[in-house]
This record gives sequence, structure tokens and C-alpha cells, in this order.
Amino acid sequence: MEKVDIKNFIKIYEKSFIENWDLPALTDYVSGKTMNYSDVATSIAKIHTFYDSIGLRKGDKVALCGKDSVNWVLIYMATVTYGAIIVPILSEFNPVDVTHIVNHCDATLFFISEHLWEPIEPEALLKPRGVLEIESFKLLHEKEGEELRRHLRLLTRRFRRLYPGGFTSENIHYAERDNSEVSEINYTSGTTGFSKGVMLTGENLAGNVCFGMETMLHFRSSRALAFLPLAHAYGCAFDMLTPLAVGSHITLLGKIPSPRVLLKAMAEVKPNLVICVPLILEKIYKSQILPMISKGTMRWTLAVPFLDSFIYSKIRKKLIDAFGGEFEEVIVGGAPLNHEVEDFLYKIKFPFTVGYGMTECGPLISYTPWKEFIPGSSGRTLPNMESKIDSPDPENIPGEICVRGANRMKGYYRNPKATEAVIDKDGWLHTGDMGTRSKDGTLFLRGRSKTMLLSASGQNIYPEEIEAKLNNMPFVSESLVVDRDGRLTALVYPDYAALDRFEIGVNDLDSTMENIRKELNKLVAPYEQIQKIVLMPNEFEKTPKRSIKRFLYTH
Repeated sequence: MEKVDIKNFIKIYEKSFIENWDLPALTDYVSGKTMNYSDVATSIAKIHTFYDSIGLRKGDKVALCGKDSVNWVLIYMATVTYGAIIVPILSEFNPVDVTHIVNHCDATLFFISEHLWEPIEPEALLKPRGVLEIESFKLLHEKEGEELRRHLRLLTRRFRRLYPGGFTSENIHYAERDNSEVSEINYTSGTTGFSKGVMLTGENLAGNVCFGMETMLHFRSSRALAFLPLAHAYGCAFDMLTPLAVGSHITLLGKIPSPRVLLKAMAEVKPNLVICVPLILEKIYKSQILPMISKGTMRWTLAVPFLDSFIYSKIRKKLIDAFGGEFEEVIVGGAPLNHEVEDFLYKIKFPFTVGYGMTECGPLISYTPWKEFIPGSSGRTLPNMESKIDSPDPENIPGEICVRGANRMKGYYRNPKATEAVIDKDGWLHTGDMGTRSKDGTLFLRGRSKTMLLSASGQNIYPEEIEAKLNNMPFVSESLVVDRDGRLTALVYPDYAALDRFEIGVNDLDSTMENIRKELNKLVAPYEQIQKIVLMPNEFEKTPKRSIKRFLYTH
């Protein structure tokens, strides 16, 4: 594929909202309420009017923390089309982390769901002029001397005065901002010591969106079911930004995507493209397909030539119907797909493909349409990106995957040291992932030097953050957080000297650790909850630099 023509990020939406004015844009799955593109554009104009009246400047930051909703999308789109910088924050982050991110990014305004606002201390917020509730736009807090409440009260009157004949498509004129300017800061984690705000420019975001448009991942009047967190780069780019750029109809699930909830919604929405994380496919395979093909008669039938292809086509049809029956392909990303599941899906010719990306590329690095997908790969490097392997023999000997190009971030916000650690002088981003690469740019991930885990609902889990909190607990000397059969388990080497000091014997060790587990779970997000603590008899094995040899304990 030839290089994609990357358009101005903001102007993409100016054009789309005018051209798709009468089409449905956003539906809330729970309530069934739908907004057309005309309604979306009008709501965006109202938010712009508010921003303008309070003197919000181009390049100011607006933080946004809440679960996916129609209003979440409106605030995001209004902020970037105004020329301000959006800072999406995962609603699962704990209040301390949320406060830290809002302060670290220098947010001028902060939109948050009311129930998430309750545990936050207003005086701990250093910069925001005001805090507004996402669903109602109610003012929750304002800095002394500000007049945000008055501007909110006068908003409807001011809007009518600006558009006496009503807001029309001819009134859509969005900010003039060059693609080199930052449009979004996306925090890959919450904890103070790990705060890395990825600065994504208009070029980075448009690189992803224009690729999606060119390859027709979404198209005018196509249907999308958004169930991955929109605060994540993956869901944001392909469940929201790309569909809105072409006039698709997005249904926001707004619920935890358990297989039961998801399959019901798929059957109703019938999406034309499914964006998902491996765990969802793996759960469906484990719960629905494996029991079917493991039965005695079925096992025997599958061993008979000609009969196997007939049965595989029946299973394929059942699986396609389960996803709504009208999709072009399922794109799997966020983490590697289980090999057994991948082999089976490929064998039955299920239309799926595995892509590769990271927040630092907003997110896409490589992708191949399902008909060209090579099992075990993570797709071909995008036409607007370059990739290389830091290895003497990139096709056979795994090395670190390095990438550069249109989608590569500008750097980490207010963190030049972290930026220099990953972007070298030639502009290559060192991904921290190991792999090989074929001559045509197809990437094969061979394992992660990074340690990120992925939760069932698609949330990134950074074990080091949980370990940092756990290691601060009494009686814990050191720890590792690992995934054991989909359950987060903490391997703990206890602080035996402290246990002796407090005369805690072997018989009380289990109950002591259980109390520590409960205390830890109060400090982490719901998807980071530790299910079990396993005691280690000896210290963890270390490298010469005294880092734990994590790979020895993760399997």
C-alpha cells in the first residue's frame, strides 16, 4: 500500500460533520437515545461557546475523567476542534492518581463524573479554574475569583444570540491548528513515579485516522460498537475518531463487556467492524467452542477428512453470527493472542487479524487485512511508519522493535529524561518489545521486554505500579505481580526480620498476608485487584543491576 495522505486532524471533522449532517452519529446502548451528526455539531458549538466565553486559549489543557458516554465523546471532540488539548484519564484510576495527572498536565478545566469527584480533595487541584460534571455540565468546583458559574448560566442566551437562525452546517468553522501541534496528552499510568503523559500531535492522530479511512475500516453509515475504553489510544482511534471522520454510526456500550453482554449487543447492533482485545476471543473460544469440539463424537468426526471442513464451516458460521454476522473482520490488538486460539480461528477461516501498536504511536504500528494475515504475526508496518529490529539478523534473531514515522509521539509531557530514554537521536522510538521482521515489514512479536498485562475489559495493567504499593506494606520485602490463569497473583518474599520483631509466627503468616492483600486492593483500581498472595521461600533471583529476573516467575 502506498503512503497515506495525512489530512489536517481538526479539518477532518469540520468536513465530516458538514457532509454527514443528517446521519446518525452516536447512540447510547443502555438508553437507546441517538444523536445525529447535526446534534453532535450543535453540542460541540455550545461547548465552544462556553470555552470562548471563559477565555479558554488554544493549547490550554482540558482533563476528562469518566466512563464512556455520549457526553464524554462530545467533550473530547469539542476540545480538540476548539484547538485545546484533551487529557483523557481512565475512570478506574484512584483519586490520588487522578489528582496527580490533572496537576501534572496543567489542566485549565476538568470534566469528571460526579461519583468520581466525591473522594477528590478540591484544594489538592492546583491549576484548574473549574471542575464540571460530564453528564449535566453542572459546576462542581471553581477557583476563587472565577466566574464560570455566571458563564454557564448565560450560555443558552449567548448561544442563541450567536446563532439567531439556529446552528446550521454552514456555521461549522473549527480551529486552525497545524498538525505538528499537540492535540492530546494520554497518560499511560497514574502513579506519581510512573507518570508518563504521551504527547500526541494532530499528525499522530490523523496518521491513524487517515489510515483507517483509506483502508475503509469504517465507512459512511457503517455501524460500530464501542466497548473498549475510549480513554485508551486503541479504542479512541478506531471506535471513535475514525468512525466520526467518515460518517459511521457509533453505539456506545457503556457497560463492562462480559462475553454475555457483548454478544447480546453485537446481535442487536450488527457492527461492520469489531475492534477487540485477545481476552474476549479467548473467553468465547474457551466457553463456547472448546466444549463443542472436545466431545467424543465431534473429536472423531474432526479426524475424518472432508467431514472436518464441513464442521469447521458450521463452527465458523456460528462464531460469525455471534458477532452480529455483518462484520468485515475482527481486529485483535492490545496484547498477543493465545496461539491455540489463533491457530483454530485461522484453521476455520474466521475473518480476524492481529495488529500491533502502543499509546506512543496513537496507537497503530502494524496491521494487515484478514485475508493477508500471517498466523503468528502482528501485521505489516503501516505505509506511513518505518520499523527496524535491533538485531544482527532481523528476520531470524529477535531484537527490540524500533519504529518512527507519522504516528510516533512528540514525547512525554514535562519528562525529557523519559523521552530521551525511548526516542534516539535518529528519531527511532524504542518500543521495549522484542520481535523479528520479514522483508515486507511484517512484524512477529517474540515476547515483551515490557511487562504490561491486559485486563479482561481491555485495561492496561502495569505490575510495577502495584508492586510499588505492595512493597510499601509492612512485612513485605519484595514482590512480583503476575497473571496466573487470568487472575492477578502477587508473589511475595516476606520481611522476616520485621515479622520476628512483631513476634508474628508461621501460623499467623497467611492471615497477615490476607490483611495486606485487602489493604492493597483499597489502593488500586478495580481491574488491578490482587486475587491471591503466594509466599516465596527465598529472595527473587536478580540481575547484576539488582533487578528481579521477572521472566523466571511469569510462567
